[in-house]
Amino acid sequence: MQAQASGAAYKVGDLSLKFIGTANVNEQVVLANMQVREGADLDDTMIDQDIRSLYRTGLFEFIEVKRDVRPDRVVNLVFELTPKFRVLSVRYDGNVKVKSSRLDKEIKTKTNTALDERQVKEDVTKIREYYQKSGYNQAKVNYAIERNRSTGFGTVTFQIDEGDKVKISRVNFVGNDSVKARKLRGAMETKKWTIFSWITGSGRFKDDQFQDDLDKLRDYYRELGYLDVEVPSNQVSYEYPKSGKLVLTIRINEGRQYKVGDIEITGNTIIPTETLRGALKQTAGTIFAPSLIDRDVTALEDAYGKDGYIETRVQLVRKPNLDTGAIDVEYRIRESEQFYVESIRVEGNTKTKSIVIIRELALGPGEIFDSVRMKTSKQRLDNTRFFEEVNVTPETTTIPGRKNLKIAVREGRTGNLTFGAGFSSLERAVVFAELTQSNFDLFNRRSMFQGDGQKFRLRLQVGSRSSEAILSFEEPWLFEQQLALGFSLFRSQSDYNSSYYQEIRTGAEVYLRKRLFELVEGRLSYGYEIVDIRDVDAGYEVVYPEESTALSKVGFQLLRDTRDRLINTTRGNRLELISEVTTSALGGEADYYKLEFRGSQFVPLFDAQNQVLSLIGRTGVLDAYGDTAQVPFYDRFYLGGPYTLRGFEYRDVGPKNTAVPGDPVPVGGNTYGFISLEYSLDIVEPLRFAVFYDAGFVNAGSYEFSPKRYNDNFGFGIRLLIAGAPLSLDYGIPITSDDENDNGGQFNFSFGTRF
Repeated sequence: MQAQASGAAYKVGDLSLKFIGTANVNEQVVLANMQVREGADLDDTMIDQDIRSLYRTGLFEFIEVKRDVRPDRVVNLVFELTPKFRVLSVRYDGNVKVKSSRLDKEIKTKTNTALDERQVKEDVTKIREYYQKSGYNQAKVNYAIERNRSTGFGTVTFQIDEGDKVKISRVNFVGNDSVKARKLRGAMETKKWTIFSWITGSGRFKDDQFQDDLDKLRDYYRELGYLDVEVPSNQVSYEYPKSGKLVLTIRINEGRQYKVGDIEITGNTIIPTETLRGALKQTAGTIFAPSLIDRDVTALEDAYGKDGYIETRVQLVRKPNLDTGAIDVEYRIRESEQFYVESIRVEGNTKTKSIVIIRELALGPGEIFDSVRMKTSKQRLDNTRFFEEVNVTPETTTIPGRKNLKIAVREGRTGNLTFGAGFSSLERAVVFAELTQSNFDLFNRRSMFQGDGQKFRLRLQVGSRSSEAILSFEEPWLFEQQLALGFSLFRSQSDYNSSYYQEIRTGAEVYLRKRLFELVEGRLSYGYEIVDIRDVDAGYEVVYPEESTALSKVGFQLLRDTRDRLINTTRGNRLELISEVTTSALGGEADYYKLEFRGSQFVPLFDAQNQVLSLIGRTGVLDAYGDTAQVPFYDRFYLGGPYTLRGFEYRDVGPKNTAVPGDPVPVGGNTYGFISLEYSLDIVEPLRFAVFYDAGFVNAGSYEFSPKRYNDNFGFGIRLLIAGAPLSLDYGIPITSDDENDNGGQFNFSFGTRF
C-alpha cells in the first residue's frame, strides 16, 4: 500500500519485532539500525532503507515487514527477522605442523560473529594458500558446520590434511625443442630449492604464482615468434620421487615460428613512406615479436607527433601469408592536422610554484606541439621528485590548430627530518640528525619554506671516530636560467684517516653548475678551508707535523652520467674529470694542483636475477708549484678500505715513511691508478650478492704512472637497502701485497656507493 493516500497521511502505530527461530540478536541492535518510529508518518521509502540497513549488518538471513491497517489511518508494523546463526567456536582438525593460533590470523570467521558460509569458503581458500606458501602444496582443506537450532549458534570446523612439506627439486620442460630450459626457468618465479631459498622465499610451490609463470612462458615464446604456443596447465605433471621433493614437468607445444613478411604503410601523405620505414625496428624477415611491432606503432605516431601532428593514429593490421608462412604487416595511418601550443595550464600544485614546473618543460607557447618533447617534459617533472603523480596531456581549445599543454600534478613529500644511528668498519658508531628539503623556498615563510625548487640540507653527525656539521643550499635556476648556484659550510673532525693524528677541516665552498652540451655538465667552484692536524702521537711529529694550514682552492669539473639509477645501477656509465688548483694567490698558504679522472661502466649480463657487471677505473696526479715544496700529506692519494682496495686496511696502500724506526707509516703519493671489477646478482630484491676484484697502485712522484708496485685483491659481499640507504658488506682477500700492508683478509661494512 502507499504511505500517502488521498486525505491525511497514514501514521505508524505499534512497531514490533518478531524473531523467527532463535533470537540471538539484541533488539536494541535492530532498533539502532532503523529510522521508522511509532507515531511518525508512514514512509515506504524509509521502510525499504531500514530493511537494507538491517541486511548490511550481516546478522540476518531474511527480513519481512507485515502491516496491519487500522480504521483510524494507523498502520501497525511487524518486522519479522530471521537471524543468522552465530559462531560459537572455530576449530581445526588435522593441523599438526601449523598451530591453530597461526591459522586464526588467516581467516575472518571469528567467535560470536554472524555465521556466513560464503566467508567460511573464502577462509578455506586462505588456509590452503597459507599452507602452500609454507611448502605444503599437497594440503587439502575442507569445512563442516554444526548448527544448534535451539541456541542459534554454530561450530565451524576446518578439516585439514596437511600432507608432506615439499621443496621443488627440479623444473623440467617437455617439447621445448627451440628454447633452452635454462632460459625458460629464468622467465619464471617458481624456482627449485637452493641454499638461498630461506632468504628469497623461492623453492616452494604456490598455485597463483605458478599460474602466472605459465602466462610468462607463453609471453616469452610469443616474443620469439611462436604465436601459436600452448602451455596447457592441465598437462603439468607433479611428481614426488621421494618424501619432501617435488618435480614439476611443464609440457609445451611450441607451434611454428613466425617471421615478419611484407611491410606496407598506407594513408600517409605528409611524411614520405621511406622516411617512415626508417623509423621501424622490425623489417621483413625478422622474427615477429609483438612488443617490437607495438613499439613500431609508437615510433610511427612519434614521427608525426614530433612535427605537431599529435592526433595521428596508426592501426596495425596483421595478414597471415599462406604462401610464405610469414605475417604481412600493414600500418594504416590516419593523419591529423598540425597543432601548435596555445598556452600552458598547470593544476594540482598546492605548494610548488607554477614557474618551477614550467621551467622544466621542453615545450612552450607558440611552438609546434611536439609529442616527443611532451613526453620528455613529463620525464623531467618526474625526475624532480616533487610530485607523486604527473600527467602531461594536450587539451582542446576553441582555436583551430591550437591546443593547450595541460600539466596535472599531485604533490609529494619533499622534506625529511631524520634521526638515526649507524655503524661502519671505517667510522665505527655514529648518530646523526639531518633536515633536507628538495623543494625549498628561502623567502616563503608562509608555505613553510617550500615551493621554489631550491635544495637545502642541514646535517649533524657525532661518532666515536668522526663528527660532522654541514649546511648546504642550492638555487638550480639562477635568474630563471639553467644555471645552478650553491654553497656549503662545513666542519668535520676525523680520527679514521690515521691512527696517529686527528684531522679537523673547517671551511666553505661556493659553486656554479650548468649543463654544457648533451649530457655533459660543468661545475666551477671556489673553496676555502682550514686544515688542523692535532694530537699527533709522540715520535710521529716528523712525519705528521702538527700545524694549521689555510687552503684556497679553485676547481672545475666535467661530468657525464647516463646511469639508469643511482642505487643498484644496472646499465649506463658515469665519467668525471676533476681539475683543482690550490693557490696562495687567493689567500691560501700552499700551491699545488690536482688532475683526476673517474669512470664507471655498468653492463647488464642476464635478466635472470638481474645480473650486472660493473667496471670502475680511476687515475690521478698531484704536483706542487711555486714556493710549495710538496703536496701536504693529508691531500695526497691513498688506496685501501671499503671504497677502493677492499682487501687492505683504509689508506694503507701506497708509499710509507720510515722515519720512525720499526714502524713505516703511510704518507700517500702524488700519482695513482685503480680498477675494480664486480659481478652482482639479486638474491631477492633488494638483497644482492657480489664477487669482485680490485687492483691499484700509488706512487710517490708526480706523473709516475708505473704499475710496478701494484696491489690487488679479490672477495665477495652482499648489497642491501636499509631505510633507503645502500649498505655494503664485503670481505676482501689480498693477492699481491707488500710487507707493510698485508694484514690478511679485511671485512668492510659501509654505507653509500663506490661510484
